Amino acid sequence: MAIHLPRIASSKKVPKGYFAVYVGENQKRFVIPVSFLNQPLFQDLLGMSEEEFGYTHPTGGLTIPCNEEIFVDVTSRLN
Repeated sequence: MAIHLPRIASSKKVPKGYFAVYVGENQKRFVIPVSFLNQPLFQDLLGMSEEEFGYTHPTGGLTIPCNEEIFVDVTSRLN
């Protein structure tokens, strides 16, 4: 079974109700639902981001400091 996350690779537009995050060494951009912000698993990822970057993110957007496979695994549990 394949898990498909909403993702916009080339467009800078983010649909209403979604936000962009950058994940992994290559800073892959994912567009995910705002509803993820209330989920404890996603809040753990946000905590990792705060520990690593504080409130200054190198891309100007929210950067999650984990590899893409972990991010996809965690967010696929939130669907």
